[in-house]
Amino acid sequence: MKFKFSLKYFVATILIFLIEILIATKLKDIFFIRAYLGDVIVVMLLYTFVKSFIKINDQKLILGILIFSCVVEFAQYFNIAERLGFQPGSLMYIVSGNSFSWIDILCYAVGCLLLFLFVKINNQKEEIV
Repeated sequence: MKFKFSLKYFVATILIFLIEILIATKLKDIFFIRAYLGDVIVVMLLYTFVKSFIKINDQKLILGILIFSCVVEFAQYFNIAERLGFQPGSLMYIVSGNSFSWIDILCYAVGCLLLFLFVKINNQKEEIV
């Protein structure tokens, strides 16, 4: 792992972040998108954000993101936002989440699987060229 800025991943991070904002604000009434797609995409946001600043093994990063996502989800089971004193509706309350769901963990796993497949296919294409 070494620090190295990547404009490509930074731009991707911004685009994915804007998609997440769109999902949270404009598409919030479309249940499937808000409830599931946002959780699938958020792991991709974390991946591109880390890759924006750090050169790291993709498989280790994806596994780390899945573990991190699960830890955050299980923290929600223990009402961590309330225990830390975050007010409902505050940014930290929203970021940390407020309700545990096995479906969310499944969405994170799907997002990480899609990331893994994308990276694997992309790396194979680069080897050919």
